[in-house]
Amino acid sequence: MKDGFFRVAAATPKIRVADPVYNREQICGFIEEGERLGVGLLVFPELCLTAYTCGDLFLQDVLLRRAKEELEAIVDFCAGKSMLVFVGLPWMHGGKLYNVAAAVCGGRLLGLVPKKHIPNYSEFYERRHFTPGMERPTLTQWKDGVVPMGMNLLFACEEYPELVVGAEICEDVWAACPPSIGHATAGATVMVNCSASDEVVGKDVYRQELIGGQSARLVCGYVYANAGEGESSQDLVFDGHNIIAENGTILAESKRFQPGMITADMDLERLISERRRLTTFPTADDKAYLRVEFSLDTKEMERRQEEKLLRVIDNRPFVPHDLSERSRRCEEIFTIQAMGLKKRMEHTGAAHAVIGISGGLDSTLALLVTVRAFDMLGLARAQIHAVTMPCFGTTDRTYRNACTLTQKLGATLTEVDIRAAVMQHFSDIGQDPAVHDVTYENGQARERTQVLMDIANKCGGLVIGTGDMSELALGWATYNGDHMSMYGVNVSVPKTLVRHLVRYYADVCGERELSEVLTDVLDTPVSPELLPPEDGVISQKTEDLVGPYELHDFFLYYVLRFGYLPSKIYRMAVRAFEGEYGADVIEKWLNVFYRRYFAQQFKRSCLPDGPKVGSVAVSPRGDLRMPSDAVRRIWLEDLEHLE
Repeated sequence: MKDGFFRVAAATPKIRVADPVYNREQICGFIEEGERLGVGLLVFPELCLTAYTCGDLFLQDVLLRRAKEELEAIVDFCAGKSMLVFVGLPWMHGGKLYNVAAAVCGGRLLGLVPKKHIPNYSEFYERRHFTPGMERPTLTQWKDGVVPMGMNLLFACEEYPELVVGAEICEDVWAACPPSIGHATAGATVMVNCSASDEVVGKDVYRQELIGGQSARLVCGYVYANAGEGESSQDLVFDGHNIIAENGTILAESKRFQPGMITADMDLERLISERRRLTTFPTADDKAYLRVEFSLDTKEMERRQEEKLLRVIDNRPFVPHDLSERSRRCEEIFTIQAMGLKKRMEHTGAAHAVIGISGGLDSTLALLVTVRAFDMLGLARAQIHAVTMPCFGTTDRTYRNACTLTQKLGATLTEVDIRAAVMQHFSDIGQDPAVHDVTYENGQARERTQVLMDIANKCGGLVIGTGDMSELALGWATYNGDHMSMYGVNVSVPKTLVRHLVRYYADVCGERELSEVLTDVLDTPVSPELLPPEDGVISQKTEDLVGPYELHDFFLYYVLRFGYLPSKIYRMAVRAFEGEYGADVIEKWLNVFYRRYFAQQFKRSCLPDGPKVGSVAVSPRGDLRMPSDAVRRIWLEDLEHLE
């Protein structure tokens, strides 16, 4: 369970009706396969030891006794195996018959979880045979002793407190108040469901939405194993539709009508982090629950997994890979940004906007958003004042793009050459213009902000901020320079997403010349253009100085969203960027990220207002209430022990 990843599986063996001996052989075969793959939790369908479709044969002693004997054989077979297994079978207790899931681990029967909601409608007539399960755990006879039996059983791993398993059976999750609700609030992080859900047209889609939705609602992992081939087809057909979900995401799903096993790696630390963050996630008194501890040899599991993670780690977590979904997301973000600005302009009564336009990505996106907001307000685009302010580092390429973009969008272009003003300022403070230090760079940025603010005062407008979330996370902004505005429309948009938003606009604008200039902006290296160009070409490339933005956005997502250990983020990044960045490069820039992230909080603590568009933001009024004087020591120490 390295880094909190835990391998789970759902298996549907091809069984025979009322043949527990054959069925046990098939179950043990999958247990053996699961062990080879490093599976730590394996779930089988409802009543799979006998078959779900036995009908009145459930009233026959020979079937019930043989099922119990074959469960003993499964328990013995699991001795020495590092795996928690759930198997469905009928169980006699107190003179009544129960539909149970047996939890087995390391040669022990840990307990029996009975089905609570017994369906007796349409094609189901389970009440003819089975009694609804008891909630409060009791003891039931097992061999020469007893084991706990009851719905309120939780199975807790001794080695990893993050792994607590609760069980329900088929109809339980379809009910209005599933047992898994109580399991989750009592501390269960993973739910298992031994199911026998027959197949009718469209039911697979509903089942997928149900399991995915329940895992999201309870912020848990969910392993759903469904009955399949071999069940009686006298009235029903079962397709073995197995599902593994995690907090609303389907990690794995079986092909229908094909018996077999699906596996996936759940991130239990991600679930714990999400529950910790959500103050509305309830915690209940777990006194009504009995916790049964079990042990797993996690080192052996990891060895068998051969370091192969059965999970896709997205190296662009802010950007959907599906083109249609990306387009939908881009349109939604544009609208959120524009609606935020529209409201601010309505409230202030401003009819003009002022934007510093550089020919770079961020100012381009801010201008596009402002244009949309003005269209929503019914204001003339000419009341958008796009100000280009060439100075020592401005190149012809970015200057031309800034001017062309403004003209094509119908905004008013204003040019203010700030060279003379900056030189006068350098003279006033005794700065040698030949010394290209931080004073040389920031003096230009602050002069530009002063120009924008004064123009806004002059026309009664708002200065629109252009800085994006990635720059704010790294502190890559001049304090009281481009750091400041009256409303920052890009404040929660990461750099990797800025690029796709501009690309989306270029694709859908329907104007060839506008699309061409946007495409050239996309092809221009990211730069603050504060140092003189070399042979007319940008000499100062941001990503050479602070690192690749795709790496920093990856780090930012997992630092802010889940609070992972730096070492875990490093190992995830190594997997996610395999073939793109080497481990040494990732380690270098991750160290840079933490140093800048902690050192630059003072800039984020006084950010202008701006709309939140995604699940992660750095606003001091929203997602990130971080002290400016926090020490980064223990985060960097964690990176000193990378494997």
